[in-house]
Amino acid sequence: MNKKQKTIEQKRLDTDLWIIVLLTFVVFIIYSLNAKEFNAYVRDSNISAFSRLIVSALIEFGLAGLGVCVMCFFRKESFKKFGLIKKNLCPAILKTILCFIPYVIYSIASGQFTGYHPLSIMVTNDIIKSGFPLSIFGILLIAIVWGFFEAFNYVVIADKINMRYPTKCFWINYGAIVCTMMCLLFHPMNMSLWGIVEIITTIIAIYGMLLVKIKTQNAWGCVFAFCFIWNAL
Repeated sequence: MNKKQKTIEQKRLDTDLWIIVLLTFVVFIIYSLNAKEFNAYVRDSNISAFSRLIVSALIEFGLAGLGVCVMCFFRKESFKKFGLIKKNLCPAILKTILCFIPYVIYSIASGQFTGYHPLSIMVTNDIIKSGFPLSIFGILLIAIVWGFFEAFNYVVIADKINMRYPTKCFWINYGAIVCTMMCLLFHPMNMSLWGIVEIITTIIAIYGMLLVKIKTQNAWGCVFAFCFIWNAL
């Protein structure tokens, strides 16, 4: 029996996903080969905080943003197509927050919570201390790269996978499954009791936020979560 032939749309979606995967993989290899030097540069307080932020942002955008941007440009697809719209904005944000409540409780109960710090990355404190206007530009860059694009990257990948491999069951969602696994792989966790709790609450948060996006057709809840929850705890 011959294998079922792919449709033109399926081939297009396969190409879209390969563009994202290959570009992300190339950046990941470059980072992996130079991780020691990169980390030393970013942690060196003798170097300008803004310079260190730029280097960090380039790597982060390469891992979570470059692939989807190139794909959107290649396909001439608007970001709005993936849920960056006004409709259902409040329900999307509120329901996404609910998905992250178990993760917030875990952070507090495990003793890892040291205060609420939105858009917190390795150089955030140094950027804030750099003074106006660099501090403003720096925080905006962090919000765009670590907030917007990191969340949007998951949204686009999930949407493309779901279009390529649709399911009839709302709760079993291949796009959300793959993106949740990606999150766990890029954020290594240990297998202690609290580590297992962290894995479970992370799955609830990421899988849940992507299901909320599908239900509301609004991706701003994901962006909100990465700006004000995920990168704040």
